[in-house]
Amino acid sequence: MPQTKRKFLANDVAVFRRFNRMYTRLLGTLNERLLGSGFSLAEARVLYELAHREAPKAAEIATDLGMDAGYLSRILAKFHRDRLLWRRAAAGDGRLQELALTKPGKKAFEKLNARSEEQAHNVLGNLAPTSRAKLIAGLREVEGVLGTVDELPRSVVLRPHRVGDMGWVVHREGVGYAEQYGWDESFEALVAKIVSEFVMNLDPKREHCWIAEIDGQSVGHIFLVKHPDRPNTAKLRLLFVEPSARGRGVGDALVRECLRFARTAGYETVVLWTQSILGAAHKLYERAGFRLVKEDAHHSFGHDLMGQEWELKLR
Repeated sequence: MPQTKRKFLANDVAVFRRFNRMYTRLLGTLNERLLGSGFSLAEARVLYELAHREAPKAAEIATDLGMDAGYLSRILAKFHRDRLLWRRAAAGDGRLQELALTKPGKKAFEKLNARSEEQAHNVLGNLAPTSRAKLIAGLREVEGVLGTVDELPRSVVLRPHRVGDMGWVVHREGVGYAEQYGWDESFEALVAKIVSEFVMNLDPKREHCWIAEIDGQSVGHIFLVKHPDRPNTAKLRLLFVEPSARGRGVGDALVRECLRFARTAGYETVVLWTQSILGAAHKLYERAGFRLVKEDAHHSFGHDLMGQEWELKLR
């Protein structure tokens, strides 16, 4: 870089470096173990990628993180020794490895992710609403300036619901199905009733809602609730993915996490009610192992529809 340009940049470089020092101190990234866990920052970042990719591959993770392949290999080997990672040669090409977190690996990620979520809540919760909005806008602007869509990993993040999400669920379901299928406001009323009952009667050990995010924006949701009439049976409800996020694995990720929770909660069966016209959703259910068990014609939401019941045996 020419000396004159370096001189003009001197003040900006000082501000940039001062910000980096402040931010690393704020997040505690200089500590040997991140957030009091057993993982370094690099290990935690790799653990995040393994948890959020549908079919993680070492080469892709190394490229997306800008990490030396040898360094990543040592991290993966450590995870394997600690029984956090399952890996084997890919069928048809022994040079590639299939990777997946084990049950202890998933628990380790969930614990670390919860601590990270709590840290973010603590930092943002101490700011006034106007300051928080200014900070988030600034972060998005920095991300837009320093990275491109192609350079930044666009991982799907699944999080629990929080205040404000239920209103968004009702709004997006109502508008989405009106725009795509012409359903009237009675469907929006049904969604409002479902989410109201969920919030008022929530059993956290047996019921859950997941909100899917990409780049901090909500793009989908799914609910799992107890069946009111069938013991050891859960109902999958309100699976929805924004049209702009479809084809990117969001729906599969939501269904997969929902069923993982159902198994952990001890359910034997998961059922759902859908409509015959929702072909894309049917493919998600089929991939997850559900089977169609019943069909009934009905008139709802301003249309003649064919309702379907699907079922998945977990045991």
